[in-house]
Order: sequence, then C-alpha cells, then structure tokens
Amino acid sequence: MSQIKFGTDGWRAIIGEDYTIDNLKRVAAATALWVNKKAELQKRVVIGYDCRFGGKMFSEVSAQVLAHYGIEVILSPGFASTPMVSLAAKKLNCGCGVVITASHNPPSYNGFKIKGSYGGPALPDMIDEVEALIPEQFTERLEPLESLISAGRIRYEDLETMYVNQAESVFDMAAIRASRFRIGYDAMYGAGQNAVRRLLPEATLMHCEFNPGFNGTAPEPILKNLREFSDMIRSSGTIDIGFATDGDADRIGLLDSKGNFVDSHHIILMLINYLHTFKGLNGKIVNSFSCTSKIGDLCRQLGLENIITKIGFKYICGYMVTDDVLVGGEESGGIAVSTHIPERDGIWIALTLIEYMAKTGKSLESLIDEVYAAVGTFAMDRIDWHLDNSLKEEIMSHCQSGAYKTMAGEDIVRTETVDGYKFWLSSGSWIMIRASGTEPVLRIYCEAPDQATATRLLESAKAELESEELMWS
Repeated sequence: MSQIKFGTDGWRAIIGEDYTIDNLKRVAAATALWVNKKAELQKRVVIGYDCRFGGKMFSEVSAQVLAHYGIEVILSPGFASTPMVSLAAKKLNCGCGVVITASHNPPSYNGFKIKGSYGGPALPDMIDEVEALIPEQFTERLEPLESLISAGRIRYEDLETMYVNQAESVFDMAAIRASRFRIGYDAMYGAGQNAVRRLLPEATLMHCEFNPGFNGTAPEPILKNLREFSDMIRSSGTIDIGFATDGDADRIGLLDSKGNFVDSHHIILMLINYLHTFKGLNGKIVNSFSCTSKIGDLCRQLGLENIITKIGFKYICGYMVTDDVLVGGEESGGIAVSTHIPERDGIWIALTLIEYMAKTGKSLESLIDEVYAAVGTFAMDRIDWHLDNSLKEEIMSHCQSGAYKTMAGEDIVRTETVDGYKFWLSSGSWIMIRASGTEPVLRIYCEAPDQATATRLLESAKAELESEELMWS
C-alpha cells in the first residue's frame, strides 16, 4: 500500500490512482481510531461531500468504516459545503467532521478533510496524530450501509438547511433582500449553489448545475477562472456585486460592478471596517504572512491587535479557537469572521459584505475607496515560477544566508522570515519568496502602491534571481 500524507488541508489525490476505496478505508479507519482514543471527544462524526465524482459513494464508505469502530455517524443526504460540515460538527456536538472534497483542485482529484469539534479545520497536531494511525491496509468486513441505517448507527441530517437557518438568524436578510443592490453568483459547479439559491433568490446565477467534472476547470475562484463571470457582469451592467465560491464553498472570489476582481486583501480590510468601525465589534485580526501590510496599518489606526501567522488557514484557526478573533484571513480567499464558526466560508463572507452595502447604502467601489482613504492605495500580485528543484533550493539557500542585498533594482532594508523571506525595499514595497514544499515551484509575492509597479517589481525580481542563480551555478 502507498504511504498517505496529509497536506495543508487534508488528504488529496487523483481518483483511481491513489484516491481509491482501499486507501479511503485506511484514512477513515485512522480517523475512527483517533476519535476513540480521545476521551474528551463524543464518539460521533458528521460526514459531508461536495459535487465531485464519487462523493456520495466515498462518504458512504467512510461512514461504514467509522460505524465499524462503534462511532455514531451523521451523513449528509446530498452534497454539502465544507462550512456546512464544520457548522454541523459544532452544533451536533461531534468528535469531528469529515468532508469528502478536494476543494479547488482539478476535477480528477478528490480528498478527505477533517474538521474539529469546534467547527473549524483540524489543527496541525491533530492531523499528525491521525496520520500516524493510518494502517498499512484495511481488511475488515464492513456491514452493509442499509443495515447500519436500520440499526440507527448511521443517520441522515440536512446540513444545508441547518446552514441556511444559521445564516437567516445572523444576517439581516430582510435588509439584504430589500436592498437596491443586485447580486451575481458563480458557484463554479460547486457545493454552494443550492444554499445561495435559498438565501439570495433574486441573484443572477452562473454555473449552478450539478457537473462533477466542473466543465473541465479547477473550481478555484481566481480571476483566470472567472473570466466568463467577469465578462457577464461587465457586459450586462446589471450586477453591483458578484461573488464566486470554490468546489466546497469555503473560499471566495469577489468582483465589482465592472467585473474587476477584488482580492482577499481588500476584502479583509473592508470586513475590519464593517465589523469594528460600523458594528462596534472587537477582537484580534489574524492574517497569514503573505497578506498586505495595510492590514497592520489599519489595525494600528483602530487600536486592534494584529497577529501574523504562517501560510495556511489551520494556523489562523489555531488562534480563533483560543482567542477573541474578529477577522482571520489568508491571501487565497479563505476568510473567517467572529459572527460565525472558526472556518473559511465564501458564502458567509459574501453575505457580510452584501449586508455592509445594504446597511450603508454604499457601493462596493465606495467601500474600497474608504479603505484607500484610511491606508492608501495598494496592489498585490504573485508569480508561481516553475523551475528545477535544484535551482529552487539554491535560491532558498541564498535567501537563508542573507546573500541578497538588493531585489528588483532596490536596496533591501529589512527582512522578515515568518514563512518564507519577505524583503522590504527602499521604496516601501516588498517582495516575498516562498518555496512550495511539494512542487518545483517558487512563489514570488509583491506589494506595491499600484498594479503596474507590482508587476514591474515581480518581473524584475524573477529575472534577477534567474540570472544570478545561473551565474552562481
């Protein structure tokens, strides 16, 4: 049997290669063993699946394995988003939650996410413990699903309705629905589609059909995957705010009334303005190392504590389950707020921003302008540079040794090393270099006053790194 390793957000693999029924049974067995070892946890697990191929089948097999170990299993009767499972794990007092999903990965993948009893991602220690319990093989004979259901060892719960009811109780849905602002939504064929239909019945919908292959596109809500949605908004002239969610609906992509992409950095800043300045809520702001420095600037203005974490929402979640956190967010579209569980949730974040617009009567563009008035204009960009592993390692070695004194034609005035290497330049911009741990990819990030400068600095930094490393080699 192959070795199974969990990544930053669960186990993911290509269906039919490493993602097989046999391997899935091994992971489910390890999850069951872990729950049973923890005396403080209820021996109850909720399982959901997204819209990918085989999701229902894989969730049922997982349920059979967990029930085999004496665990009460709650199954979603239809596809459910990751936030729905996380919410259910907390509300139903479960030892953990399981989501059969590969999130934003290509349609050939599926996966297995574990959610804590508190309603958020499993923390790193928890994942390590489960991974260590994965057996070499699973040969136990499983009882039929129907028998387990008849015996009450597996039961169904409508996770989508639980989620919709929670949203209805928290948001001023009457104000949102009565607002003059028109909403567009691109489900990317993912698990958020039915909940948005119920919560925002007047929204203009796109890709809200069941399509396990996601029409051949990875369901990641980034600009290159939202061109059709952006073009629709731009050409129609009838949408004031558009949002998209990924395959399991925990990430958000946001578009303004002109179809322009609004990144997570701007979303986090708007959320701080709404929840703290407008609504009077308090708490820490926690964001990953690759986020804009403007978050720290706004926090200092407002007297809020800002905590910077390594990249990966599990690190943000670690603070959210122990501290009073108002907003937690990362560059990739995963954002959580204190009005909800400690979990990324694309729909919840969209509803928060739409409520902000409804309550203030201001357009999305006006709310962004208010951010700029407070902290100044800025732009963020990133290059994913595919290169040989040897060159990647050489560059990272030089970063570690402090060999770089300039970057993109500017002096480096200071360096931060929370997760990768962030080089602050003499102009006030910064360039960050971080290596992928699983691929021959070097990620180069940049923050600058405007998009043109960010693009120029990124291209210049990449060219310099490539030429210098070739010379040194």
